[in-house]
Amino acid sequence: MHKLTVTPLRRMAQFTLSLSKGATMAGALAIAAPAALVTVPAPVAAAEGDLDRAVAALRGISTMKADFTQTDRKGRTVSGEMTLKRPGKIRFQYEDGVPLLLVSNGKSFTMIDYEVNQVERWPISDSPLGALLDPNRDVKKYGKLIPTRHPDVISVEVRDPNKPQFGVITLIFTRDASAPGGLELTNWVALDAQNNRTTVRLRNHRYGISVADSAFTYKDPRRSTRRPS
Repeated sequence: MHKLTVTPLRRMAQFTLSLSKGATMAGALAIAAPAALVTVPAPVAAAEGDLDRAVAALRGISTMKADFTQTDRKGRTVSGEMTLKRPGKIRFQYEDGVPLLLVSNGKSFTMIDYEVNQVERWPISDSPLGALLDPNRDVKKYGKLIPTRHPDVISVEVRDPNKPQFGVITLIFTRDASAPGGLELTNWVALDAQNNRTTVRLRNHRYGISVADSAFTYKDPRRSTRRPS
């Protein structure tokens, strides 16, 4: 596994939260879908109602933890654990040795860089990851189904045409009766106009577990005596 140095990882984290203008999804689906599922040569049209099912699947998650890997276009990968809680809370805890943290408290995303003691914030509405945190608004209003290469894979592209600078996120689901709404979010892909692609893959999903609100706080590195935000 090719590990990222902190500087490229910082760029990836920023890119994940706020993408460049003019993003496209050309070629992303072939990378996003599991290798075993891309052998069918012709694209498969999505079934009627799959967009509603995708929204229902995301809304059906009250809490979730999953292991993730985050990969850039050069194949550099870092891993960690994602924690999600409705409404609007998410945390990306990177592996040991990576001094970065991404967290949403339900109102804004925050990236904390403990290497340089820096904190940056974005409103949730300014990030394509808002589709995960407010699926009824983002997925239903701004999403559209994209043909995939397997009938059990559903791909939803989410973009706000009035805010192209916030970019595009494509959510990939597989049909799984044990997951909320019968669909499991397996990964998402973001691609900007400069062909900078970020892919996040999820595995080992755990639903309905107890997650305290304190999981979505952080230690502010700018003042060692400051209380968690």
